[in-house]
Amino acid sequence: MTRSEKEQLVAELTDAFGQANCIVIVDFKGMTVKEMEGFRKIGYEAGLGARVIKNTLASLAFKNAGIEGVELVDTNMAVWGEDPIATAKAVAKYAKENDKFVIKGGVIDKQPVDAAKIEEYSKLASKEELLGMLLSVWTAPLRNLAAGLDNLAKKKEEEAA
Repeated sequence: MTRSEKEQLVAELTDAFGQANCIVIVDFKGMTVKEMEGFRKIGYEAGLGARVIKNTLASLAFKNAGIEGVELVDTNMAVWGEDPIATAKAVAKYAKENDKFVIKGGVIDKQPVDAAKIEEYSKLASKEELLGMLLSVWTAPLRNLAAGLDNLAKKKEEEAA
């Protein structure tokens, strides 16, 4: 890789890391190409970016994006996305399926976090689930009123008969 290609890659990663609300660093040592492609497919479907990068280039990109405190050792893949919960869910799901795919840590809202925090985020309800719960709470009084009126009408019919 030439110096200009490296500079271009660092610029692309700086832009991606600067816009991402969640970046997960994973170890993929021992994975086959087919397994890596399997994760990339999951990541693509979830709208995530993923890249295997050299630690020095990744460190430069993190620094340029204003993110401090990320430790990079051994082999690393960076996975990033706009929604921290969706990103964590996709990565944790694949980590459960493949024991060679290990979450090392990451960044959430520009703050470094450990693997346990990523796991916690993966267990939270998604945005769609939360909206569904909120809608259910909002419609509950109307459902209860309708059920009450229906029961009252049935009771009146029984009394009339």
